[in-house]
Amino acid sequence: MPESKVKKSLGILATAGLEPYQEKAGEEYMNDQQVDHFRKILQAWRNQLREEVDRTVHHMQDEAANFPDPVDRAAQEEEFSLELRNRDRERKLIKKIDKTLQRLEDDDFGFCDSCGVEIGVRRLEARPTADLCIDCKTLAEIKEKQMAG
Repeated sequence: MPESKVKKSLGILATAGLEPYQEKAGEEYMNDQQVDHFRKILQAWRNQLREEVDRTVHHMQDEAANFPDPVDRAAQEEEFSLELRNRDRERKLIKKIDKTLQRLEDDDFGFCDSCGVEIGVRRLEARPTADLCIDCKTLAEIKEKQMAG
C-alpha cells in the first residue's frame, strides 16, 4: 500500500481512537467485533467531517468583512470559494459514510458490490466506504481511463 494511503488509514483509525483490527485465526469475516470496529471508525470520521463543516460556517461568519479594497475582497471571496468546495466534497463524503453505515446495519458491508467476494479488513480500514474489492476497483479504473481516452 502506498505510504499516503497508509497514513490516511492510520489517520482514520486515530480519529476513531482505534488500533488496526487484529484478526484471529479462524475468525468469521464481518463478525460482530469487526462490524463494531467499522461502525466506530465510520461514526468518528463522520463526526470529524461535521465538525469541519461547523468550523467553516463559523469562520466564514466571523471573517466575512466588507473590504473596501477590491483586491482584499477578491482574495477573501476566493478563500471562501475554496472552503465551500472542500465542504461540498466533505458533504458528499458524509452522505457516502451514512450509506455505508446503513449497509452495516443491513448486513451488506464488507463484500464487493460487483463480484461478492470479501473486500478485506485492511482495505476497509484504509477506505471504510469501499464497496468494491481491489480487483474490481482496478478493472473499473482501467475501463474509466479507456472511456476517457
